Amino acid sequence: MSDKPAEDSSSTPEVPDEVWEQFVRANETAAPKEPSARARMVTERLRQQEARGELPEGWRTGPKRQGKTRGRGVWTALGVLLAVAVAVVAIKPSLLPGDPFGAGSADEATETLPAETAAPTGPPASAAPRTPTLDDPFAGSPAKRWADGQAGIVVPEAKAVGGRSKADVASALELTRKLLIDANLDPATLRGERPETALDVLEPHQDVPGFLKKALSKPDKKHDPLVMFSRFDPDEVRLVGDVVKTRGRMTFKAGEGAAVAVHADYTFVYPVVRTDGTTDVARTIVRRVLDLELSDPAKYQVTPGKIGVVKYDQDIGNSACDVYDGFLHPHFPSAESTGATPTGPTTDPYDRSRDISDDKGCGTVSRT
Repeated sequence: MSDKPAEDSSSTPEVPDEVWEQFVRANETAAPKEPSARARMVTERLRQQEARGELPEGWRTGPKRQGKTRGRGVWTALGVLLAVAVAVVAIKPSLLPGDPFGAGSADEATETLPAETAAPTGPPASAAPRTPTLDDPFAGSPAKRWADGQAGIVVPEAKAVGGRSKADVASALELTRKLLIDANLDPATLRGERPETALDVLEPHQDVPGFLKKALSKPDKKHDPLVMFSRFDPDEVRLVGDVVKTRGRMTFKAGEGAAVAVHADYTFVYPVVRTDGTTDVARTIVRRVLDLELSDPAKYQVTPGKIGVVKYDQDIGNSACDVYDGFLHPHFPSAESTGATPTGPTTDPYDRSRDISDDKGCGTVSRT
């Protein structure tokens, strides 16, 4: 028998259950090892409490407040969505209804419209009313999103038609484009100078070139160059900047007698200011509809490289009525009207869906 006295269990300090519970929780994921009898007893008691739904707060399921976590997640998600919405509106405030920040309506976006490929079914939507200025001469106008000058005259892809080759069709289209540019966009023509390039592409065997030359030399009511050319009196007004807005389309088909028939329908918007030093800006809008033909030289007496005019119509918005000096005379809000009192109907000069061949008399415009 050993002389070593037996260990008195009463001298071992009692460990509270709460301490053992903490010990078990802390070591639950530790490397496996043989638990003590005390540990096994506490663990078994905790498992029994779990089975009865009596787990202490924080055991596996976490605190009772856990049920609110989903609510916090929802609010977090809503906060993220709100932040995204604020960022989008900051980039494009016009998306908000009612335009609360005064940024202008959505139709005053600056992106250029795609080329017109078919006849519009109605007038363009109205932009937010704004006064044109020297820095922004197209403010408040649908033309602000139209193409600049020559970029708006898009020639369709040429194809052989009616017995004429693809090259013949391409020639007819290019002659039409050259006529439109020189007659309506060339700075010299707009300053009232003689549009030599436009005159040069016209078929000389027709009466049209002779008529236009006389109209340019001695304009009157019966010989008005404005039926084909856009011209301003350089002593009266000048263009604001160097941009004329353009929108329209060009098509072709087989004409009679193996001709290539070209149809052109374009609207030009001219911002101008008076030369007397005032700064208020006016806009004159001119729409031209032309039917041209490139006839077969094997069947008709025509000149190679020239195109004939079959029909021409024009609609001029914001220019003095019954003034036949060969120039457009815009009306400015700060000045008294010149010319005769308009007798025709009120029309929208931006409405490219209407047939201008039926227009009678010099009328007024609903907007410029």
